[in-house]
Amino acid sequence: MNDLRSNAFAVGGWPLVYVLSDEKKLHAYIGETTDALSRMGTHLKHDEKKLLTAVHLITSEYFNKSATLDVESLLIKYMAADGKYSLLNGNLGLSDHNYYQRDDLYEKVFRDVWDALISCGVASKTLNHIDNSDVFKYSPYKSLSFDQRQGLLTILYELLNPEVRNVVIEGGAGTGKSVLAIFLFKLLSKGDRQIDLRDFADDEAEIQSLIDDFKNNNPNPSMALVVPMTSFRTTLKKAFKHVSGLSPKMVISPAELAKQHYDIVLVDESHRLRKRKNLGAYFGTFDKSCEALGMDKYACSEVDWVCQQSDKAVFFYDKGQSIKPSDADSSVFDRLKTAKGSVTHKLLSQFRVKAGQPYVEFIDALLNCRLDHGERFSDKNYEFEFFESLGDMVDVIKGKEIETGLSRIVAGYSWPWTSKKDNEAFDIEIDGVSLRWNSTNTDWINKKDSYKEVGCIHTTQGYDLNYAGIIFGQEIRYDKVSESIVIDKTNYFDRTGSQGIKGPEELKQYIINIYRTVMLRGIRGTFVYACDPGLQEYLKQYIPTYSRKIVAQDNNVESLVLYENAVPLVDLQAAAGEFSDLQNVQHESLVPVPDGVILKEGMFACRVMGESMNRVIPNGAVCLFQQDQGGSRNGKTVLVECVDGVDAETGSRYTIKVYESFKVEDEEGWRHSRIELSPNSDDESFNPIILNDDEVLSYRVVGEFVCVI
Repeated sequence: MNDLRSNAFAVGGWPLVYVLSDEKKLHAYIGETTDALSRMGTHLKHDEKKLLTAVHLITSEYFNKSATLDVESLLIKYMAADGKYSLLNGNLGLSDHNYYQRDDLYEKVFRDVWDALISCGVASKTLNHIDNSDVFKYSPYKSLSFDQRQGLLTILYELLNPEVRNVVIEGGAGTGKSVLAIFLFKLLSKGDRQIDLRDFADDEAEIQSLIDDFKNNNPNPSMALVVPMTSFRTTLKKAFKHVSGLSPKMVISPAELAKQHYDIVLVDESHRLRKRKNLGAYFGTFDKSCEALGMDKYACSEVDWVCQQSDKAVFFYDKGQSIKPSDADSSVFDRLKTAKGSVTHKLLSQFRVKAGQPYVEFIDALLNCRLDHGERFSDKNYEFEFFESLGDMVDVIKGKEIETGLSRIVAGYSWPWTSKKDNEAFDIEIDGVSLRWNSTNTDWINKKDSYKEVGCIHTTQGYDLNYAGIIFGQEIRYDKVSESIVIDKTNYFDRTGSQGIKGPEELKQYIINIYRTVMLRGIRGTFVYACDPGLQEYLKQYIPTYSRKIVAQDNNVESLVLYENAVPLVDLQAAAGEFSDLQNVQHESLVPVPDGVILKEGMFACRVMGESMNRVIPNGAVCLFQQDQGGSRNGKTVLVECVDGVDAETGSRYTIKVYESFKVEDEEGWRHSRIELSPNSDDESFNPIILNDDEVLSYRVVGEFVCVI
């Protein structure tokens, strides 16, 4: 408290954000205040918060009340996903509002705040990495939209209504059903502490009042989140693992309902609940579960399991995402929605796709041939293009993966999965392009190098992508005579997706649903290629055609001017540890630097090989570095010379890692206790280099990473 009293921001009534943390139990709490001394005094009286031993004040002369509320909310979202601490915050009261200079100034302020937190060890992962993580996307620490809050209020009122047993929340792809389901689950969980000290907005106060009523009636509710798809269920288990009060065991498969009756069951992606048809290896599990529940296996579906094994059930449902004959019939949900004791609420707002609801409606009309001739969709915030060359689309997706991450190719099930048994074989070969299907069914989106493979509906449904490249296979064609989409069943290789189909129109509807679903995966853009010539011509009428951006090559080396538009390219295999004489390099050693990059003397470039930094630097990328400036390097990516050895991955004397220094104070002042040089890779087999005492002398920081060029 004495340190606080000496802080001008803390004693001056200045709006600030604070983080309370404890390194033993790894708990943390995030708040904002204009009276830091009083607020800390209040926390010292709280049973849980008084055990938090460290206080980190986040202050700025730019802060105002709106800014601190925003920074506080962002910190809660990102620190929850960062995973170092379990947060004691409830998930109500998160702000998401516009204010003066929010984008122009405060976005940079927050990035500076986050970098400072990484540097002092309060956070560990970069913002870009967290943005692309499923733990972040499916965190309960989200700011709900007006539409989602209305859905939340509807559910809470009905959970308190003894006359209601089932709530159906309907919404198309990208309307935020999964986020709402997880947000609700944390609110209702007995582990949610709800110890925020803020004054809630009116609707949040109403929600808090309903939650209090619910918990008074249900102090220890037994709850489960049912997720039918194995891959997505695995992903949500990972997300629950990092949230205080939640556990991966709370996310279950439909078959696990046979083991226990629950007070409340939430079902995400409930359109993928199954009936006894085309189940393949799942037939045995389905039959055993029906027997355990005392149900007729031929007459029931997993929807019935949910209703029987819960006092209250909430179904998050989208008829348009039913993609297989094994999915429970829409008539089952129609009966559920109209049954006594059931209520329905619709979500309408589009959150995933930046182009919003107009894009969703356009895709629906496009796939059902309802567009006016020549009608095109364009949005300055969304990249939507048709590709005449599959090779071009593959190259663009690879570029987007380097640029933003989470960029994947997805195709209709129009090729057999040959590589499943022969991992040297290719499954998809088109015009000289050879590709393989997804090498795993589980969490493929997040698998290393998955951008080099092709996913299907089963590995992408439920997930967000930044960019999606869609291949329309030979099973879907366009007939000019009838002016309609037609299906060629002989080219559809999803065995469990086609058996038992009553007629061609039923199969067509499933396949249309598949392509609609995958075309709504891309947050920033969707790219399209079609195998069928007729379908190519049809799609080109309505989707802007990609034009390869050819950059003129300037072979005149004299046009490259050192530190004006180019920097020296250093060969790390041949470098002898001397970076001080870069002014004297020859022109043939220069590489151009993109416009907009501010160059300084002493900067240089080198090609980075290996996968140990692949979250930031792709294998083989040419990167720009500035010479080491001294000062704090914590949290920065640096180029380090190994004076007495070589990097095991590349065989070079140089390695690129994230620098972290740990210091202790003794009679002589501050000194390094150890230095860690850490990888930043999706491959967890890479270990940090830990340097103690004299080992530090064997390594020399040569440069600081600026960007990939």
